[in-house]
Amino acid sequence: MRFFSAAEIDGLLTFPALVDALGAAFRGDVVTPTRHHHEIARPDADGTLLLMPAWTGPEVVPAYVGTKVATVYPGNAAKGVPSVMGTYLLMDGATGQPLAALDGTRLTLWRTAAASALASRMLERPDSKRMLMVGAGALSPFLIKAHRSVRHFEDVAIWARRPEAAAEVVAELAADGIEARVAEDLEAEARQADLISCATLSREPIVQGRWLKRTAHLDLVGAFNMSMREADDEALQRAHVFVDTEAALHEGGDVAVAIKAGTYEASKVAGTLAGLCRGEYDTDAERDDVTLFKSVGTALEDLAAAILVWQLAN
Repeated sequence: MRFFSAAEIDGLLTFPALVDALGAAFRGDVVTPTRHHHEIARPDADGTLLLMPAWTGPEVVPAYVGTKVATVYPGNAAKGVPSVMGTYLLMDGATGQPLAALDGTRLTLWRTAAASALASRMLERPDSKRMLMVGAGALSPFLIKAHRSVRHFEDVAIWARRPEAAAEVVAELAADGIEARVAEDLEAEARQADLISCATLSREPIVQGRWLKRTAHLDLVGAFNMSMREADDEALQRAHVFVDTEAALHEGGDVAVAIKAGTYEASKVAGTLAGLCRGEYDTDAERDDVTLFKSVGTALEDLAAAILVWQLAN
């Protein structure tokens, strides 16, 4: 069995290839059971074990089975250890034989950003020129690179509560030959942006619906639990809303929070990423209005990304 480190995953994957692989997976036959959550009692702070299995359908050749095992230990912050860690196990779907273990944290960054780019490829206007990245965490450079793989942006701005964090991402991108700048005025930048991608842990809406230009596309990636929000109710109400899976209607921030509060109706959601990939919606008409994509993640994406790593290495 082979192990793929973060560096090896970075050396094999490209966003054009991964975006296409995710599109094929959403159109194809992949089984994704409900993810498992297990609470682990700890003296400092309780941890969580997450299991995310998926496998290809019986007619798919070659067949694969995979599971992401992730842990969330809030108490790790005081120990200087990451709070979230994970490993992905990929197996031969015909025999069950283990094939590879992959750095699950790195794989998640790649597949999360690629899913957003896949959605924006179908929802965002082809003539988009200005991108605003809200947030300067680990996902920020991945999201920028992913979105740039499907649209040609003339201007990329990064806004963060700490400008120095945004400056660090600008420097990281510059090392890869990508030009970006630090955004100082969030509202002014948001009003001009064709694409706004958010990856934060905000507990209050950062992006206001009234700021969005009529043809803007809003990509909401952070806000992963019911106490978090990145966009306000007006943003949801103005937009044609799409979600990665129906799980986003009852978990994660933003859409699920608004539905629970009664300020937005689940019936207004325009569709899912699978439906987009299968051509079930008229996206040409929707691009003339605000569009919004909310992701909460799915094991299908992890499996597709792991398979691509394996196939590229062999």
